[in-house]
Amino acid sequence: MNTTPPPDPRDRPARLTVGVVGAGRVGPALAASLQLAGHRPVAASGVSDASRRRAAALLPDVPLVEPAEVLRRAELVLLTVPDDALPALVTGLAETGAVRPGQLLVHTSGRFGTRVLDPVLRAGALPLALHPAMTFTGTPVDVQRLAGCSFGVTAPAELRLAAEALVIEMGGEPEWIDEEKRPLYHAALALGANHLVTLVAQSLELLRTAGVGAPDRMLGPLLGAALDNALRSGDAALTGPVARGDAGTVAAHIEELRAHAPATVAGYLAMARATADRALAHGLLEPRLAEDLLGVLAEGTQGPEDPEAPDDTEGPQGPEAPERGPQAPQPPENPEGTQGPEGTAR
Repeated sequence: MNTTPPPDPRDRPARLTVGVVGAGRVGPALAASLQLAGHRPVAASGVSDASRRRAAALLPDVPLVEPAEVLRRAELVLLTVPDDALPALVTGLAETGAVRPGQLLVHTSGRFGTRVLDPVLRAGALPLALHPAMTFTGTPVDVQRLAGCSFGVTAPAELRLAAEALVIEMGGEPEWIDEEKRPLYHAALALGANHLVTLVAQSLELLRTAGVGAPDRMLGPLLGAALDNALRSGDAALTGPVARGDAGTVAAHIEELRAHAPATVAGYLAMARATADRALAHGLLEPRLAEDLLGVLAEGTQGPEDPEAPDDTEGPQGPEAPERGPQAPQPPENPEGTQGPEGTAR
């Protein structure tokens, strides 16, 4: 048996110099992961105090410079700014002539593929889109969480192997996403992760209002089991009063929420209707029970102040709900030039 310890990554020759434009929560963590794989972070840009603290914690001794200087020093550049700031950042870098032939430009936006990097292609840049499907804290724990994390990867065919290799070096698992499917892919992640935080935060507040002394300890095992069941079984894991068709219980919930937390009513009703849709479609909710349940949800939508509003009895979606496609947000103006506001991969 070989008992020789593995070599320290710091003893290996660095293969690429790495720069970070936008030292938010994501960039320093990815650069630190690449450093563990033998690459060498050489520069980062960041303007806020929080960014400087993150860079100091995760990339000690790496200087903070202007974005153009980051590109001058690095062979691999991570563009880790919010989605809406990315197009302006790329255009600005292209216009300033900061991009060099053969330079790897990697953005971490979930929404965009490589097309957003078209302005820098004329300078010979190599475009990659590597989006970590992970929430980031801006602390060293993020580097550990990248182990086994899936990355949404989009790249030209000739760079696919290079993109996947970088993900593997960071400890991640590459998942190929077609350019045109990036917005849908990102919407799916936001629906699950971002909305989950809102739901949990609301649940914690309601439990405190109900007198529970340790709501986090109460919710932890329950939510952990629910998540595990959902990942294993999908819609078959649906439980609770909506899936059972307990209209009286749902009515009591709505009444209590209106009295103690009216801001949560709209979200409760929306999720209850979506749950009823799925439970009906998968045979978990009996149609005879669904009628009363949907009546309660319709009354809850109208509110006690609107008793004359028409009933919605034609299904969980309402009688004539219009179909609407997702509306892409417009990129904001970027008053800070090519650097842009800092943020996380969202």
